[in-house]
Amino acid sequence: MNDLLEIKFKADRKAVYVNAQQFPFKIGDLAIVEAEKGEDLGRVSQLSMTLQACGAHAGESDASTKMILRKASDRDLIRIQENKIAEKKAFDLCRLKITLHALAMKLVDCEYQFDGNKITFFFTADKRIDFRELVKDLAAEYRTRIELRQIGVRDEAKRVGGYGVCGRQLCCSAWIKEFAPITTQAAKDQNLPLNPNKLAGVCGRLKCCLMYERDFYNQAIAQFPELAKPIKTEKGEGIIAKIDIFHDTITVKYPGGELEVMPLAVSKEKVYKCENDCGHEHGNLEELRQSEVH
Repeated sequence: MNDLLEIKFKADRKAVYVNAQQFPFKIGDLAIVEAEKGEDLGRVSQLSMTLQACGAHAGESDASTKMILRKASDRDLIRIQENKIAEKKAFDLCRLKITLHALAMKLVDCEYQFDGNKITFFFTADKRIDFRELVKDLAAEYRTRIELRQIGVRDEAKRVGGYGVCGRQLCCSAWIKEFAPITTQAAKDQNLPLNPNKLAGVCGRLKCCLMYERDFYNQAIAQFPELAKPIKTEKGEGIIAKIDIFHDTITVKYPGGELEVMPLAVSKEKVYKCENDCGHEHGNLEELRQSEVH
């Protein structure tokens, strides 16, 4: 069976191709591959893939997968640099024409197919855009196939790249292959303040990293008594106002406003004792509990 190689293109776009001629590729090599009505260039990102690994069905023929045509030559490397310069000029021209047509869209990126048979413009917009006149103008200018593709703001961040408040490269542009749904529940599970300015990433949506430690927090918090649960200590009855999973402690708040920090193991015993001995909650304790819940 011919080797199947994973090829990565601009903005981390990937596809699997057949190395029918058994070129001696290694990871990082540039390859010229079949594209729709032409040729494209990408970089080898994975070697000797199986049909199952690339998601194809068992017994599927190689004819269903596009072919690797050759290894990139020195002339191809020159063409790459020429395409990068052309992409910058096409980007500026398209943005100018967007302004002339008064279209409510933001141009994000421009990508040339290696052989120049297609130019793809990526943009974001709040709603659907009628860009037919824009496409006509661009097609008349470049005499080639023009494609305008609307993407989301998270895809925009992935294509453009950048750095987060953590100081590291954006996860979406560094390694995330597919975006998972993220809700504010992920922040609530980690007892994070629901501050939009702190929870949003550079794309303006909830940070992808909110999901990284969610399972750990859920497992850790399961070991603790519930927030606002009544507890009886030597100082009297109070409620659990705060949980600290890193130091295995809880903070107890008493009706007078006094706070006390105690270890998790001790607090479990006292909560259990309160549930069995108290039998009811005093009025002022119930008011305190309701104030913490709301």
